Amino acid sequence: MPTALVTGINGFTGRYLTEELRLAGYTVAGIGIDEAVVPGITMSRCDLTDRDAMLKIVPQLSPDYAIHLGGIAFAAHDDVDSIYRTNIVGTRNLLEALSRCVKPPKMVLLASSAHIYGNATTCPIDENTVAAPASDYAVSKLAMEAMAKLWLDRLSITIIRPFNYTGVGQSLNFLLPKIVDHFRRRATKIELGNLDVIRDFSDVRDVVRRYRLLLEVPARGEIFNMCSGTGHALREILLMMKQLAHHDLEVVVNPAYVRDNEVHKLIGSNAKLDKFIGTSKITDLQETLAWMLRDLDPVIV
Repeated sequence: MPTALVTGINGFTGRYLTEELRLAGYTVAGIGIDEAVVPGITMSRCDLTDRDAMLKIVPQLSPDYAIHLGGIAFAAHDDVDSIYRTNIVGTRNLLEALSRCVKPPKMVLLASSAHIYGNATTCPIDENTVAAPASDYAVSKLAMEAMAKLWLDRLSITIIRPFNYTGVGQSLNFLLPKIVDHFRRRATKIELGNLDVIRDFSDVRDVVRRYRLLLEVPARGEIFNMCSGTGHALREILLMMKQLAHHDLEVVVNPAYVRDNEVHKLIGSNAKLDKFIGTSKITDLQETLAWMLRDLDPVIV
């Protein structure tokens, strides 16, 4: 069975991707910064920014495939130094380590971010849209993409630009889990930022299925959006939750949550990805929200 290395395996996406790969017949090895015991998986605790440790651990694993999810994933993360070190230098350490394997992996998937597009004027946004990052997080991801291209002569690298996605088990630091949690607790009030922002939300289960499908097609040097292709305004999502939970609450706009460089509309095109892996099921956002409202724990089957 082929071995797939997943960085950030202990994270939200990593847990779902691990099970997706296992069910598809892969042997999974993981790298994370937290201690975790997952039956049947080789786990290595390592910080991506520790170059010496990465150069030791990764060649020993010698994976057939690598999916790089590790890094700072929260756009509002306030430790700027950590954002740049982890997302750029940490990724470079991984690529250097993979290039030193006796047999380089058949494919390396790098998770970038749709935030690199910033306030794009086109809709939907495709992969040819000019990047206009509006935050340190977005700049770090775009710089990571540029750095990764330096390794294309040694590694088969594919870059993914995920738009927003969510599901059971995602941190309450993220918008939709925060909203669902308030409705589940039947809170009387919630503080949010700009209610008019429009985002393209996917279900994490759809995302990891597409990651796995990409491993099976030749896509060296390609860049893909990972999105649903449908935008939802925050006001619309609040109405969905009101109907699902049979509960209403007061919505207060907190100026502290309104960012000066806020990206107002972010809707992607998945046409290129569908061309490579085929059209796949896209879970309706209301179905995802109902799942999040119903289930507290990410029971993966």
